[in-house]
Amino acid sequence: MAAEIPHEARSLLDDTNFAHVVTLMPDGMPQATPVWVDRDGGVAVFNTAKGRAKHRNLERDPRVTLSVHQHDDPYHYLQIRGRAELVEEGASDHIDKMARKYIGKDRYPFAQPGEERIIVRVTPEAVDYTPPRR
Repeated sequence: MAAEIPHEARSLLDDTNFAHVVTLMPDGMPQATPVWVDRDGGVAVFNTAKGRAKHRNLERDPRVTLSVHQHDDPYHYLQIRGRAELVEEGASDHIDKMARKYIGKDRYPFAQPGEERIIVRVTPEAVDYTPPRR
């Protein structure tokens, strides 16, 4: 069942807030990793290198949770639970776009020799949102 990211919550993904992505290890234990996050319409998007734990976990089991909070107000947060779609096309350009957003660099400076990137698109099935405290 699809859910929608509330319009007022989208700024959490559009800004330079870090997200934690939670995937499931083969034994069912959760594995959490901080990631740069973005949005494509109503879909949350992040990028990883092929072969990393989160990539292997998502290939096996596409269930995923993303949690992101406003860097200066941790009670203003968004949690997205859904299914991941792994996309190879455009992944190198996407990580460069994320580098511009997060660190102001035209190219992603942390790539390892021979590294291949993948875009992870998270379609929301459930969303929890807490607005900013005023």
